[in-house]
Amino acid sequence: MNVNVHRPRAGRSAAVALAALLLGLVSALVAAGSAHAATGCKVTYTTNDWGSGFTANLGITNLGDPLTSWTLEWDFAGNQQVTQGWSGTFTQNAKHVTVKNASYNGGLATNASTSLGFNGSYSGTNAAPTTFKLNGVTCDGTTGGGDGGNPTPPPGDGSHADNPFTGGKGYVDPEWSAQAQGDGGSAVANQPTAVWLDRIAAINGANGGMGLRAHLDAAVSQGASYAQFVIYDLPGRDCAALASNGELGPTELSRYQSEYIDPIASIMADSKYANLKIVTYIEPDSLPNLVTNVSGNTATTACQTMQQNGNYVKGVQYALNKLHAISNVYTYLDAGHHGWLGWDSNFGPSAQLFATVARGTTAGVNSVDGFVINTANYSPTTEPYLPVNDQTRQSKWVDWNYYVDESSFGAAFRQQLISDGFPSGIGMVIDTSRNGWGGSSRPTGPSSASDINTQVNAERVDRRPHVGDWCNQSGAGLGARPTAAPAAGFDAYAWVKPPGESDGASKSIPNDEGKGFDQMCDPNYGGNVRNGNSPSGALPDAPLSGHWFSAQFHQLVQNAYPPLS
Repeated sequence: MNVNVHRPRAGRSAAVALAALLLGLVSALVAAGSAHAATGCKVTYTTNDWGSGFTANLGITNLGDPLTSWTLEWDFAGNQQVTQGWSGTFTQNAKHVTVKNASYNGGLATNASTSLGFNGSYSGTNAAPTTFKLNGVTCDGTTGGGDGGNPTPPPGDGSHADNPFTGGKGYVDPEWSAQAQGDGGSAVANQPTAVWLDRIAAINGANGGMGLRAHLDAAVSQGASYAQFVIYDLPGRDCAALASNGELGPTELSRYQSEYIDPIASIMADSKYANLKIVTYIEPDSLPNLVTNVSGNTATTACQTMQQNGNYVKGVQYALNKLHAISNVYTYLDAGHHGWLGWDSNFGPSAQLFATVARGTTAGVNSVDGFVINTANYSPTTEPYLPVNDQTRQSKWVDWNYYVDESSFGAAFRQQLISDGFPSGIGMVIDTSRNGWGGSSRPTGPSSASDINTQVNAERVDRRPHVGDWCNQSGAGLGARPTAAPAAGFDAYAWVKPPGESDGASKSIPNDEGKGFDQMCDPNYGGNVRNGNSPSGALPDAPLSGHWFSAQFHQLVQNAYPPLS
């Protein structure tokens, strides 16, 4: 197996995250067509106000014939003025606003969607416009189907289980199991873990390892009910880090589609796997980066490039379209974790972006079966002794976040996703492979310290120097064993990141795998803005990402919580 994983970076600045949202809501996949007159459409309009200014986000769904270009028009009810727009060319004459498509989002197939937005100013009240026109046709949301761009799922999806993890056992990867068994991990070597398809070569098997078809054949032979695979090879992958950079350049979307997604979908669609539930985790570290790392002091040039060219969104949509069409394949989008998206300024914008991306697929929000959080990260499932209140939120550790663990974040984020249009049955998965934080340093109860920082540091089971630390964390332990339906709204606790596989090398190591050196994997690194300029918390002597890291595996076993019997 080959795993390239870079994990989060925290940030709470409302200005940074809000600006990132505005830039991050990129357009849906462009579909070719010849018609120019709309025969039906739907427009959504939401705002975030701050005194005399506001941000508006609009979603357009074409319910009529395919379009090659579009013009959206509306009249403001008050004295609102557009000050800055994106994903279109804005002009305003008195109360009348006209927006023409950008060069990359003019094509809209039937039931396809795109998004745009603007910053504005006003005084008095900020009433929403009551009527929108697309290419001269009033958008009443009913013509041409009227379901908001979320058509009936393709035939075969009726056989979809509500939760693919229930009713049977998961596939145990024999390659990972052998590594664990041979390195003191016999107590967990029988646990199901995900297989990471982190480059094109992994589909057929890289460096003599098992490929996708071999894993699926093995799953069938084991009598497994489900098997898990991480889809992880977007163009310009992991734009905010170096340890898990990918093989495809920022503009190589066509290679991602034809050389990566198409072969994966073709193999998974083989009828001999029809009785196997195939769970896919779609592109960790992609869409969340478009919310937090395209603007302000957390921005990177690479993430700005991926926002501007739209290839993260287009790639994810292509993957969803291809995989959702296979009735026994289940798709889970990556949704960061509480220390990445938990702040108000990131929370709502992220859910809106995921909804916008999903609506741009053929099946709309129905193309997504659920969301995975804490992928390859270390955030605890629960913090049993650390309350979230007005006092603890002021601590350096909590940093005004409303969430300190994945259970509370996942439950709240699920409700936000439903509010933004996802089905009420949407399920969450928590990666618990390395978030146990057991061992002798685990707190056993609340603290009575008078200083809030002392109290919080004594109460938290997460022993990282900072919640933004993500690479080979010292002191971590195995978390809850894979479990189906552990709580309402949660489909599973799963070991998405196979324990024992490195997050990245602790020093620069020449390699032919395209993996760079990230200072966050250096135990001597003093940090950056994404981790509050804190120590990296990384273990020394780590190998390249995806390679077996024996010292880390021994630590994970030793610090497992619940403890291994």
